Amino acid sequence: MNVIHAANQLGHGSRKVCLAIGVFDGVHLGHQQIIRQTVADARQHEAIALVVTFDRHPSTVVAPNRVPPQIFTRPQKLEAMVDLGADTLLEIHFDQAFSEKTGEAFIRELARDLGKIHSVCVGANFVFGRNRSGDVALLKQLGVEFGFQVHGHAAVALDGELVSSTRIRAAIREGNLDAASQMLGRPYTIRGQVLSGDKVGRQLGFPTANLEVTGRALPPHGVYAGSATVQGQRYRVALNIGTRPTLANREPQLRVEAHLLDFAGDLYGTELAVEVGVKLRVEQRFASLQELQEQIVRDVVAVRMTV
Repeated sequence: MNVIHAANQLGHGSRKVCLAIGVFDGVHLGHQQIIRQTVADARQHEAIALVVTFDRHPSTVVAPNRVPPQIFTRPQKLEAMVDLGADTLLEIHFDQAFSEKTGEAFIRELARDLGKIHSVCVGANFVFGRNRSGDVALLKQLGVEFGFQVHGHAAVALDGELVSSTRIRAAIREGNLDAASQMLGRPYTIRGQVLSGDKVGRQLGFPTANLEVTGRALPPHGVYAGSATVQGQRYRVALNIGTRPTLANREPQLRVEAHLLDFAGDLYGTELAVEVGVKLRVEQRFASLQELQEQIVRDVVAVRMTV
C-alpha cells in the first residue's frame, strides 16, 4: 500500500478519490465496515480508495494526560488496511498547528488537494477539527458544495454492546481476550520490536524475546500460552507479562517476554507478533531462581498442551 503524508502527494491525475477518515486504532469491526465501504465505492467508480488517518492519537496533543493505550502498532494498522483492500494511506502529522484547524478547513483543504472526491465514509458519531467542529452534518453540507457522497456508518454491535476502541481496551485490560479478538475481527496480538534484555531467561535455559510495548494496551500480568510465526514457521510461545518479582530489581519495569518453544535463532532488532491465547497462571514471586526455573518448565509443558 502506498503511504503519503500530504494530500497533494497522491498524484491521482483525473481519477476520483473515495475517502475513509478516522483514527482507526485497532482497525476493529466498525472500522473495517467504514474501510470496506470506501473500497467498494472506489472499485465501483474506478476511483482510489484512500484511508485518511493520523500518525499519533489526537489526545497526544490535545489531551496529553488522557492518551489511551494503543491497541495496534503502526505496522499492524497498515497491514490491516492492506488486507481490507485500501490503495493508499494518507497519514497526517498531528501536531499543535493541525489541532487548531477547523473541521471545515480540513475538508476544504482535502478537496482542494485531492481533486475530485467521490465519497467520504466515517463513523456516524465521528467528530474532527478544532473544538470538535466537524461531524457528519458538516460533511453532508460540504458534500453538496463539492459533489461528494457521505456515508455515516452506525457503530457495529456485538453481544448487545457497541464495538469501540474503548471497549476493546477494557476487554484487554480485564483479560477478556476472546471478546477483544471478536471485536477486532482477528486474534488479539501483541507486536513489538525485540529489544536486548538482561538475558536472565537464557541463563535459566529459556531465552526470551523482550518486546517493546511502550504505550500499548496489555492484558493483566501473568503467563500466557501463545503462538508466533518467524520466517514462515509457526512456534508455540510461553509469554510472560509483568515486572519479574523474583528478581531483585530496585525499580521493577514492565516486561513482555516471549519464549519460543523449539526455536533457535537471533530475533534482536526484528518485529515479533505474538497471538495471545489462554492465561496459564498469575505472576508469582519465587523464593529462588531454581524455583522459578522449575515453574518455567511446567509453564512450557502447559503451553505444549494448550496451543
